[in-house]
Amino acid sequence: MDNFDLSRRLAAEALGTGILVATVVGSGIMAETLTKDVALALLCNTLPTGAILAVLITVLGPISGAHFNPAVTLVFAGKRELPVNEAALYVIAQIAGGIAGTMAAHLMFGLPLLDVSTKVRTGGPQWFAEAVAAFGLVATILAGIRFQRTAVPWLVGLYITAAYWFTASTSFANPAVAIARSLTNTFSGIRPADLPGFILAELCGAFAGLLLMNWLLGHSRAPAPLPITEPLQ
Repeated sequence: MDNFDLSRRLAAEALGTGILVATVVGSGIMAETLTKDVALALLCNTLPTGAILAVLITVLGPISGAHFNPAVTLVFAGKRELPVNEAALYVIAQIAGGIAGTMAAHLMFGLPLLDVSTKVRTGGPQWFAEAVAAFGLVATILAGIRFQRTAVPWLVGLYITAAYWFTASTSFANPAVAIARSLTNTFSGIRPADLPGFILAELCGAFAGLLLMNWLLGHSRAPAPLPITEPLQ
């Protein structure tokens, strides 16, 4: 990241978030077009999302860190690995890129540029699911960076693929993506009125993930030296 100036990093964050949202929304529209089976439609939405995450993190990660997610950006700001003023600009770029991604998906499928969602996603189980999703995402990223940095694109892609299915909310885990998805009245949409609960849950889950991983990864001790023994005579 140090090799790229702020403007390029912001462009990478906007581009990555936009392509991610275009994939989420576009694959949802395609799924609804091709099948009325909700489970199959969800699978058709899941696989492209996990796949594109692996691609985007691989190709844009060296530029901006490939956050594409305000919750992740705030985690790195909390770790003091990203200045607060830059983190704020990252979040703005992510939200703007996400909205552009929704518009791009709508254009590809001949829909209005923006169409406010009426899909209800609310309630305690959904909020808890979002907290769990964001917690797991942050844990995956931080542990991945610590132990297997080159595998992070695949770890994140696989985690989100799994979380689509084990969380009741289908794992938004991303405030910028949630905002963008409120502007599509299609398979992947969410009512704007339901955004505050989702976003708060995502931020709480991400913060909990940061706290746990800071403790879990923060104090490693060197292995004890082997005892010195006298050679056999």
